[in-house]
Amino acid sequence: MQSVRGIQTPRKLEGKVALVTASSEGIGLAIARRLAQDGARVLISSRKQQNVDKALQELKKEGLDVEGTVCHVGKNEDRVKLVDYAVKKFGGVDILVSNAAVNPFFGNMLDSTEEVWDKILDINIKATFLLVKLVAPKMQERGGGSIVIVSSIGGFAPFPALGPYSVSKTALLGLTKALAPELTAQNIRVNCLAPGLIRTKFSSALWKDESVLDQLKIKLGISRIGEPEECAGIVSFLCSPDASYITGETVVVSGGGNSRL
Repeated sequence: MQSVRGIQTPRKLEGKVALVTASSEGIGLAIARRLAQDGARVLISSRKQQNVDKALQELKKEGLDVEGTVCHVGKNEDRVKLVDYAVKKFGGVDILVSNAAVNPFFGNMLDSTEEVWDKILDINIKATFLLVKLVAPKMQERGGGSIVIVSSIGGFAPFPALGPYSVSKTALLGLTKALAPELTAQNIRVNCLAPGLIRTKFSSALWKDESVLDQLKIKLGISRIGEPEECAGIVSFLCSPDASYITGETVVVSGGGNSRL
């Protein structure tokens, strides 16, 4: 049970198992925490063991039911180990939040190299699809599930100097639309989260300099930068029975920033 305005209510994700990639900090950590607060047993992951250990210590101190493991989503063997770990530790997978992404480039898009594009497309798009492909049969064994793909408002209106990254996030909007109807028959819903400018280490190049941030706020049409926790509740909702008739959709959390192609 959890308390909402002093009233005890059932935790909406009780009994569910959630797998969240890139969840040792930022938006991923906030999502993992919220899913666990709402009753899910959560497996977090990151590329570095020290980051996993730090996040686990933090979450377990809060009394949350979490485990963690190292996973580089760009490596097939790591993806397989991640899913197998969830099945072995928790008995299956009901929820997947695909949050892992990279951005090795900042500047004019025509200055980006083939290597930059290969890395961004491999991690941000291909690895997301391949992880869904691994998880879907496990969800089907449990009668269904929910997948949330983390895109970005940059998928609608590209961020300055983040062209290749923004293009990859546009592709994730399309991946959500393509996967949703194919997985409906398996009772698996697929939705997408598109955060705006959120205060994370990953996005620090856009907000650390106050003058750059002020210009960006004007360009984006927002009054302030968002916080990771402001994304987490939406993901929990999308994974819950409250969203049982929602699939193939993208929810924008951008403080009013432009979100139309």
